[in-house]
Amino acid sequence: MSHIRTRFAPSPTGYMHIGNLRTALYTYLLAKHEGGTFILRIEDTDQNRYVEGALDAIFRSLDDCGIIFDEGPGKDGGFGPYVQSERRALYKEYAEKLIELGGAYRDDEAIRQRIPREGETKFTDAVFGEITVPNESASLDEGVLLKSDGLPTYNFANVIDDHLMGITHVVRGSEYLPSTPKYTLLYEAFGWEPPLYIHVSPVMRDATHKLSKRAGDPTYEDLTAQGYLPEAILNYVALVGWSPGGEREFYTLRELTEAFTISGISKSPALFDIVKLNYFNAHYIRELPPEDFAARIASQLPAEYDANAIAALLQSRTEKLTDAKELAAFFEAVPEYSLELYRNKKAKTTPEAALQILVKLSTLLQSLTDWTDEALFTLLSEAEDGFTKNARLWVLRIAISGLAVTPGGATAIAAILGKAETLSRITSAIGRLQNGV
Repeated sequence: MSHIRTRFAPSPTGYMHIGNLRTALYTYLLAKHEGGTFILRIEDTDQNRYVEGALDAIFRSLDDCGIIFDEGPGKDGGFGPYVQSERRALYKEYAEKLIELGGAYRDDEAIRQRIPREGETKFTDAVFGEITVPNESASLDEGVLLKSDGLPTYNFANVIDDHLMGITHVVRGSEYLPSTPKYTLLYEAFGWEPPLYIHVSPVMRDATHKLSKRAGDPTYEDLTAQGYLPEAILNYVALVGWSPGGEREFYTLRELTEAFTISGISKSPALFDIVKLNYFNAHYIRELPPEDFAARIASQLPAEYDANAIAALLQSRTEKLTDAKELAAFFEAVPEYSLELYRNKKAKTTPEAALQILVKLSTLLQSLTDWTDEALFTLLSEAEDGFTKNARLWVLRIAISGLAVTPGGATAIAAILGKAETLSRITSAIGRLQNGV
């Protein structure tokens, strides 16, 4: 295969939505799988839709995900400028040339594409195969190529830039399939070889609706703000509409690059499943080095306790980084809970039994000098009070956390809370049990 040159060409009209990220990823993977060149081009000719900060978000999102462009703004490979508003003179030149070639005509101050009214236009898409459209089709209207202000329309600028930048493969959403015959006619009028088109089906919120920021669907930056890791988002998004074959699910960017083939792209719309993304994210959180995980969630944890110790309890139970605050909230303060929580059939405990256990534990713990998880567990295992180890652990968990399910066991939590706070919480629990409230 000849040297591949692909491009991702976003418009700075908003933040990076998931469909855009997937297009960028597939474009990158296609180039890198073949040792080719991945180009970033900014399509900013529609100045009315420009959103402040969107350009920075594009650069930041790509960099976050490790999708590093070989050529683009600030990385001139000899085909720049890579921002369309800086290429204005080129579009005027080629629009005039197209008029000479018979592929366009002047309409007042604008220039329109000339569409032959007979025959048909064919092109081959790598996913959808050969597509033939009659030239008399309503979809082949004689649209504006160069506006009266001298700026090109999206359709025209794309063709000129792709040709001049030597783009060999174009990955884009299947919503552009109907307009592709127009591009084909432009290539034919200029006598240029068109790139290979790879149209990918949309990412869907449900069976009938595409993902949409207007409908409240998250952008890439929304997801990272919600506690999703870039590597988890990227891995999951790669598999939304593409399959490497087999049962394997988890891939690094390097492994995706090695596995990527156009043949794995599906024609069918792909559903964005947030539950599945949570599953991927939980996996990548578990894979983080413990000190890295602790550093990422430290700001959500109560400052008076050892963040590394709390993080060690949370890491295997966290789906999103932002879960940490809620999971660790009981360290800050015991939530309100019903005394019925002390009743547990498996541990054979009741509120009445809990009172006896806690009174005994309070005395035993006051004399404990080695306040560690191991020493606490040994004490609760060997205490002689007529109750089982499981009963003591259950009752202590409720007294110091107010929860039936916690990250980490009772003694691990007590070790983090420290002796004074643990005894204070036990004293409070004893008071409640004595008063029945």
